[in-house]
Amino acid sequence: MAEYNIPENLKYVKSHEWAQKEGDLVVIGITDYAQKMLKDVVYVELPEVGETVEKDKEFGSIESVKSVSDLFSPISGEVVEVNSELEDAPEKVNEDPYQAWMIKVRPSNLDAEWDELMSAEEYRNYIKELEEE
Repeated sequence: MAEYNIPENLKYVKSHEWAQKEGDLVVIGITDYAQKMLKDVVYVELPEVGETVEKDKEFGSIESVKSVSDLFSPISGEVVEVNSELEDAPEKVNEDPYQAWMIKVRPSNLDAEWDELMSAEEYRNYIKELEEE
């Protein structure tokens, strides 16, 4: 298996987004595995502040020189902040996908949804399975 940075303090979903609690908000971005699969990110489309996102539903898209991929929210809630730096510098996602977060959400059902997310170890095992296919 290739080496990927998978921080222990984050939660993950099979669509390769990560989630991190930050006070009463949840910060969301894509994983190191995802940015390596995409290669050179050239554009990120994100929702507007005030929009609602739903768990496992599309909230935006990310475009690289080779493909366009949808972004899926690990949790439901209201978008309270968008990383506007990515509009002008989408390559930051490739430089450090954990610093280049995408949206911050005020969760609407965190208690029920948080426990459904994968731990770092579960996500590592999931990637290993993908690479063995």
